[in-house]
Amino acid sequence: MTTTAPYGTWTSPITAQHAAAHGGRPDWVRTVGDEVWWTEPRPAEDGRATLVRRRADGTTETLLPAPWNLRSRVIEYGGMPWTALPATAGRGPVAVFSHFADQRLYRHEPDTPGAAPQPLTPAPDRPAGLRYADPVIAPGGAEVWCVRESFHGPGPTDLRRSLVAVPLDGSAADDPSAVRELLADRHFVTGPRISPDGRRAAWIGWEHPAMPWDGTELRIADLAPDGTLTRPRTVAGGPDEAVCQAEWLDDRTLVAATDPGGWWNLYRIDTETGEAVALLPAEEEYGGPLWRIGQRWFAVLPDGRIAVTHGRSSWRLGVLDPADGTLTDVPGPWTEWAATLDAHEGRITAVAAGPDRGWEVVGIDPDDLTATVIGHPHTETVDPRHLPAPQARTFTGPGGREVHAHLYPPRNPDHIAPPGELPPYVVFAHGGPTSRTPMVLDLEIGYFTSRGIGVVAVDYGGSTGHGRDYRNRLRGQWGVVDVEDCAAAARALVAEGLADPRRLAIRGGSAGGWTTAASLTAIPGLYRCGAIYYPVLDLTGWSNAGETHDFESRYLDTLVGPLPEAADRYRDRSPLTHADRLTAPFLLLQGLDDVICPPSQAERLLDRIAGRGIPHSYLTFPGEGHGFRRADSITTALEAELALYAHAFALRRDDLTPLDLHS
Repeated sequence: MTTTAPYGTWTSPITAQHAAAHGGRPDWVRTVGDEVWWTEPRPAEDGRATLVRRRADGTTETLLPAPWNLRSRVIEYGGMPWTALPATAGRGPVAVFSHFADQRLYRHEPDTPGAAPQPLTPAPDRPAGLRYADPVIAPGGAEVWCVRESFHGPGPTDLRRSLVAVPLDGSAADDPSAVRELLADRHFVTGPRISPDGRRAAWIGWEHPAMPWDGTELRIADLAPDGTLTRPRTVAGGPDEAVCQAEWLDDRTLVAATDPGGWWNLYRIDTETGEAVALLPAEEEYGGPLWRIGQRWFAVLPDGRIAVTHGRSSWRLGVLDPADGTLTDVPGPWTEWAATLDAHEGRITAVAAGPDRGWEVVGIDPDDLTATVIGHPHTETVDPRHLPAPQARTFTGPGGREVHAHLYPPRNPDHIAPPGELPPYVVFAHGGPTSRTPMVLDLEIGYFTSRGIGVVAVDYGGSTGHGRDYRNRLRGQWGVVDVEDCAAAARALVAEGLADPRRLAIRGGSAGGWTTAASLTAIPGLYRCGAIYYPVLDLTGWSNAGETHDFESRYLDTLVGPLPEAADRYRDRSPLTHADRLTAPFLLLQGLDDVICPPSQAERLLDRIAGRGIPHSYLTFPGEGHGFRRADSITTALEAELALYAHAFALRRDDLTPLDLHS
């Protein structure tokens, strides 16, 4: 039976606990012998990530119990946290992984009864002061080569990154000198990729103030018989070209995802001549922003074909044959393929999701392209008619520019709204800001849409997936273009008669938290309220006072402008400066262990508005960093956000604890 009830008051089977249980996704998939291994989130276990394997017989096993947590803190966003040696006649497989708590590398033999992980790297002088990511087994199998991030001072930028070799016999656990430094020629580096003949290594490097989507270099070096890297040199990339991934096609040739033509396409690069040839030029992306070291948008099959993700508003997986230039897509219900591909003999392994299904581990036959879920299968107890149904939309922003977005109208088979009533809408501003919103099942969105609150997730100017020109729109314009594009989407929905102009809200985390706060101060009256998650609020403090980490410490050079020349712009753009313009109620949510957007940013805003009569609530989460991983944190945040909307939109809900709003 369908019940008539105002938008925002509908009852829903999608609880906050249900949404929290679906937090995170499987990731970092690789083939180990005849098995497939990947990392998997555990929101109910303090948000840790564990290592899971699928055996050849189809059974699945968790390899590391709590409290082991596979997560690297290199560049704080981390990277590939593990590698493994396959089983041999004399022993079982060996996993090497980074443990989040201390950031040391550990060795673990899961098939040895009673075995516990053993440290491979020395204990750092300061907590988490030595970090490792993107490991690969070196030629000969006696070492693991990886990126090391080592702190040498108290500040967040007092560090050095290098490629190092860690012995697998455990000798470096008590003897730091046993770790060999291979190379330290750029401030940022990715892990090495070793040529099939073992004679060369390739990696990606870049320098401040560039971010890896601005300009990087593809570097190679010769591998000497003594295990050292010699004659390092650049074979592709530069200040205005961003190589985001490279893999060896053969002993002399690399395949790289890079963007000299404005789109991340695949190029064949001759390492002897430097000649770069596009394999399939297209105005779509075959790569993405390198937020985490070791991401893989493509993988080379043993026969030379390439499994590759590609697309714009949605991402497909295809198999590219460089010999004839054909690209054949994998059929199936998945519309988004994560940047963690693996290709091994007769199998491609990937992580994928779609509008009606969460992230799953998928195995693909590269010949007939049949795809099968082999791990973390999506299971849904909720009637699919309650799930959000996204629509790809393009709105018109200032100056006629395109603004891409995904629209999620209210959806619930058990309810309809009274005749003539328009629904409230929340604008979702994604983080990054050099990122995008995937069109996949998101139960946090479903938590709202199934209650009668619409969502529009905006890929504002600066987002990826739409070419370099689109993401460069934000250069010097952060706090302007993102704010304008979000407002353009909201206003378009009102103009189309889809949204109630008196019941608009905005929310976002990290850079999306910035856009939310900037929108509330720059356009007073458009939004009735805002939910601000772990935000940047004070540009000067965040950039100039050492309040953030090294990776993003020069990000604002391109987003806003270099200091000291742009100091006035930093001040004038900051929501903190214009706190006197705040009139709408807001919710501020902050992880107390956040080193990217620390609590001091939020606390300064609260000091500025103290006693001004602005209804607000500040929720803090001990043990959470930049992004919430624990089920109880996600649950609390979602319920508080709904309570904010109930207050601002005057929704009568008996199933909510009213938000404790201070003035």
